[in-house]
Amino acid sequence: MIDVEHLVKRFPHKDKNGKDSWKTAVNDLSFSVGRGEIFGLLGPNGAGKTTTIRMMTMQTQPTAGRILYDGLDTAKEPQAIKSCIGVVPQHINFDQDLTVGENMELHARLHHLGKKERQERVAELLDYVELGDVVHDGVRRLSGGMKRRLLIIRALIHRPKILFLDEPTVALDPQVRRRIWELVRHMADQGVTVFLTTHYIEEAEALCNRVAILNKGKLVDLDSPQHLREKTNLPNLEEVFLAMTDKKEARR
Repeated sequence: MIDVEHLVKRFPHKDKNGKDSWKTAVNDLSFSVGRGEIFGLLGPNGAGKTTTIRMMTMQTQPTAGRILYDGLDTAKEPQAIKSCIGVVPQHINFDQDLTVGENMELHARLHHLGKKERQERVAELLDYVELGDVVHDGVRRLSGGMKRRLLIIRALIHRPKILFLDEPTVALDPQVRRRIWELVRHMADQGVTVFLTTHYIEEAEALCNRVAILNKGKLVDLDSPQHLREKTNLPNLEEVFLAMTDKKEARR
């Protein structure tokens, strides 16, 4: 489904002497993600998670390496790939002057859905996450949890095969987070591949089939939470994460 091969990203910057240099944010990163898998990307601040996501969603180009979706190369066929992925950003980015339904309608138009399909798909998704009753409400009136659910279904409007979730439960209370978890699991059960980044290690442990741990741009390990615990003889994924990364950075 997804193949990341020897991915590198460097940025120009000034060294401590003020000379032009290059900073490597992602260093020779390779992994694969299967269809219907919930795959987690973990790492402390500055590990390269955001840069990796930006390359995978074609918001920035790799310095080297390539990313394939069912054999399609992001560098050669970006439009074909964009039609099969959905992206849920960390930050709320609705049009605040529109209603819930109007925001969904706008996104459906951007993906060139016909009128009948738009109407049916919007109604289906809003009912799916129990937001049908607020279709005519302004998004400003929604709670944090409702906005998160709306962000997710907006990204599903065009029936993507792959969904990227960047910190999907940030700043939500535990009850709402659990509801989002149920939604993510249901999507995976429907065959959607979910690529997740999160600062909540217990969230990755509860949701992900496998997790990749990054540190300073490099892949430290990749396995199921259970196998990571077993191979390190540690009780939970958080302890594994801290053992595999710089502990000071991990606790920031």
